[in-house]
Amino acid sequence: MSVIETRERPWRDPLAVANGLRHLDGPLALLSDGGALGRWSFVAAEPDHVYVGALPAGGLGPLGASPFEAGVVGLIAYDAGARAATGPRPEVWPDLMLARYPAMLAFDHRDRSVSAIGRGDDPVSALAAVERTETWLAAARDPVQPAAPAMSFEAEASPDAYTSAVADVVERIAAGELFQANIARAWSGSLAPGTDPFDVILRLSGRAAAYGAFWRLGDLAIVSNTPELFLTFDPGTRRIETRPIKGTRPRDPDPARDAALAAELQASAKDRAENLMIVDLMRNDLARVAEPGSVAANRLFEIESHPTVHHLVSTVSARARDGAGPADLLAATFPPGSITGAPKHQAMKVIAGHEPPRGPWCGSLFHLQDDGRMTASVLIRTASFRRSPDGWRFRALAGAGIVADSEPEAELAETDAKIRALREALTGF
Repeated sequence: MSVIETRERPWRDPLAVANGLRHLDGPLALLSDGGALGRWSFVAAEPDHVYVGALPAGGLGPLGASPFEAGVVGLIAYDAGARAATGPRPEVWPDLMLARYPAMLAFDHRDRSVSAIGRGDDPVSALAAVERTETWLAAARDPVQPAAPAMSFEAEASPDAYTSAVADVVERIAAGELFQANIARAWSGSLAPGTDPFDVILRLSGRAAAYGAFWRLGDLAIVSNTPELFLTFDPGTRRIETRPIKGTRPRDPDPARDAALAAELQASAKDRAENLMIVDLMRNDLARVAEPGSVAANRLFEIESHPTVHHLVSTVSARARDGAGPADLLAATFPPGSITGAPKHQAMKVIAGHEPPRGPWCGSLFHLQDDGRMTASVLIRTASFRRSPDGWRFRALAGAGIVADSEPEAELAETDAKIRALREALTGF
């Protein structure tokens, strides 16, 4: 699609617009919180090309000349990247989902404006795509928070199984097998008749994150409320940026206690060491596609506070070498180091020994804008949904980075804190 038409429209809440087109084919809502990292939201539906299936042996090219063109959204499942270390495993989710959207709405939270975008092979088709977005804006419905949709929310393994897994990883670290591994717990259940995954994103609306998302293709859907950036790539400056999260404390309703928890996290030698390991891993990954000497750790150990947790976040950047594009960046860095461990290859082997396949959780959702910029999130705080004749079933996970001085019960509590927002959105408690 080489022709792009745009119109500027008055501000409208992106969630309200997404609510109005939720029943169309392939609805998409990339919903930011409007903060420093989440200036833009995007809403679309009715893709003209879709691919759902295995990761092609020849790379990310099932949409034709290249899937990395304006209007493309993609999801790479964690297991697609981990398979090189783990070998064949049962498939619980497609390796790759891609969709190209000729029509899209871009919401600028800073300037409170909306850009209606139409893409086509010629001016007529691009104009028709822009006209389609006008009907979406007209159909917007102010969201009303629905009742909790989940009928069940069951742990797939006992707390004792998780603490035993953590203890095993600590022993492996002491034996020199690895330095860190992210070990997760999983919960699953079913939605009540007449409800669907979009109800969950409505219930998360008061807890928006920088990289929130709803996406449904056919009988598959995800709801993500992730605060974590995997990669951004600006083709103009060639700048790559990643912002790994390692280190977590729960929020507390008491302001003094809450501030103390944040200060404790920032001062924690254990959490800083955990974070720095992943910073070094991401520096190494980016160096594979960066100009020599351009990789830098710009900011270390910053506190980010979210509705249910405080996080310790660092920023690493690089300048992509000539000829390196989004596919090369993803190939060099996926899966994200923050949700695998160090060394990455061995950490993924250890993870596979303690967990069933993860599916989309801790994979990445990416979006290509009209200027070629790519934004890819890490799919933490994410639930996946699959529809059958009996209705929608879901699966949600939360993990913790295990290092030499990890305490199993503390890591268990960390997973409880991380799953809290999704659990409350699904169940109401």
